[in-house]
Amino acid sequence: MLKTVKPKNARAKRAMEKREPQQTENPKTTLFVTGQRTSQILKLAIADLSTLKRPFVEKFTKKNDIHPFDDASSFEFFSLKNDTSLIAFSLHSKKRPHCLTLARTFSHKMLDMLELYINPDTFRNLQQFKNKKPSIGLKPLVAFHGTVFEDPNQTKYTLAKSLLLDMLRGQDTDEVDVEGLQYLISISAQEPTDAIPTPEIKLRCYLLRTKRSGQKLPRIEVEEMGPRIDFRLGREQFPDPDVLKEALKKPRGMETRTKKNIDTDNMGDKTGRIHVGKQDLGNMQTRKMKGLKRARGERDDEEVGVEDVEGDNEATLKKIKV
Repeated sequence: MLKTVKPKNARAKRAMEKREPQQTENPKTTLFVTGQRTSQILKLAIADLSTLKRPFVEKFTKKNDIHPFDDASSFEFFSLKNDTSLIAFSLHSKKRPHCLTLARTFSHKMLDMLELYINPDTFRNLQQFKNKKPSIGLKPLVAFHGTVFEDPNQTKYTLAKSLLLDMLRGQDTDEVDVEGLQYLISISAQEPTDAIPTPEIKLRCYLLRTKRSGQKLPRIEVEEMGPRIDFRLGREQFPDPDVLKEALKKPRGMETRTKKNIDTDNMGDKTGRIHVGKQDLGNMQTRKMKGLKRARGERDDEEVGVEDVEGDNEATLKKIKV
């Protein structure tokens, strides 16, 4: 049987209840961990990514001798103690230079991981772009460009899209103020070719500036604000199918209730379906109109001939002469 940990005081009880699964989870916090060796490129990249992620950030200043692909127990321990579901681990070595490992946990157990190698030649940090920076806590626009991110099968690029989107998307909200959309994060990748089977992932950040256009809608211009990072893909660890199914499961009460036989089309209009029983059209009651009724003693139009019409015309002429 599993050992049940009982809280010793009210403070420990509140902390344990906070870590329990919630119907509406808190925003995902990212823990930045430094390895045994690091580089200046990694330090600047970690500082810029934490700036984009704030305020949902936790950082370790001391170095840690960790090899997550060999033993991920340290990540699980850090995730449990700091209540973080995302981990960014930086490690620099001759075999894996400027390596940034993104890891994700579910129920404080390792779910998936991916290594990203930063290209030092094209790297530019936030301070090298002399312009205004967005405020802390704003929700960004995130755009992915490239067919490699839309592959139906599980690949390194689809895993990178899931991890980067989880880390950069910010807090979940039902309503967003248009003035709060101040910057865009663009993540793109070229088409794979025989010469370059695994193209780099290019991360760019742009400021959104609204200017007058002479019309009702303003004109939008983008200006690069940094950081500028190019990633090469390294080792990966895909999630276990059973664990992933459990992680994607929605709790009760979160599903949207739908009414029976009522759907919404692509244009947002509601359409309904009605089931009608078999009808006998022969006995159907139609609408009665006075103009369609016949007077008493009036013959049908089919029985009226040419002779009757001529007789009626002669009688009318006699009445006029008299």
